[in-house]
Amino acid sequence: CPAVIYCSTSSTMAAKLENEAELIKMADEEPEMRPFLQEKLEKEAQRNWDLFYKRNTVNFFKDRHWIHREYPELVPNGQKRRMLEAGCGVGNTIFPLLEEDPDLFIYGCDFSPRAVDFVKAHSAYREDRCHAFYCDITRDRFSATIAPSSLDLATLIFVLSAISPDKMPLALASLYEVMRPGGTVYFRDYALYDFAMLRFKPGHKITDRFYKRQDGTRAYYFSEDFARTLFTNAGFEVLSLETVVRETVNQKIDFNVLRSFLQVRLRKPLSTDGDAPAPAPA
Repeated sequence: CPAVIYCSTSSTMAAKLENEAELIKMADEEPEMRPFLQEKLEKEAQRNWDLFYKRNTVNFFKDRHWIHREYPELVPNGQKRRMLEAGCGVGNTIFPLLEEDPDLFIYGCDFSPRAVDFVKAHSAYREDRCHAFYCDITRDRFSATIAPSSLDLATLIFVLSAISPDKMPLALASLYEVMRPGGTVYFRDYALYDFAMLRFKPGHKITDRFYKRQDGTRAYYFSEDFARTLFTNAGFEVLSLETVVRETVNQKIDFNVLRSFLQVRLRKPLSTDGDAPAPAPA
């Protein structure tokens, strides 16, 4: 793959796995963190993300102008639509979309009250176009703010990886509740054996595929099988699912790495008869 070009070929992934076989073996064999340390990170999760936004304010993430290429359902179509961005951060997806589509209304929620405040302080924030609110997606129900079966679109971009894998089903059940039948969801997150996962030092592995960063925030790395099972168990149809490998190059220091992301498009079935998904969290 050329530099900074998306690719998802099996040969690219096979070469990546072969080149990093020893690092993968070490990651798989590293012992997990002791339970009391896992519990401490869980209790401090909101504090750590709030401190992240205190340090970085609105300057860490770039606006996601690429999102239409990966999630074509977001292309403006002249129809009034409602969308949720779960884990909205400081609005790097919200405001580019509002600028391009005058018919789109966006709900944005985040675990960090500080991030929500940054969204509301943005010069383009208007309550008739968007609504930002605090939400712990592992515990709070989206339906406390959003009407059930009312959303046309939703995004989960680098948000599920920040929570414990055993709480992901609760977040997805809550999302399923507010999506309309036929509504679509775009998911993008870290893939198993991403460069960042293989560079964690000993002592950072919380549980299998779940790691602690230096600042106390956490990151889970998804396999395709785990993600497919997670989404289908929540009741969603998987429209597409692929691991995307991107070569990132820093020419100043002659450094290049392969980053791996999982990209999935989901849909709430048009007919919701039959087995219901797991109940949303109380």
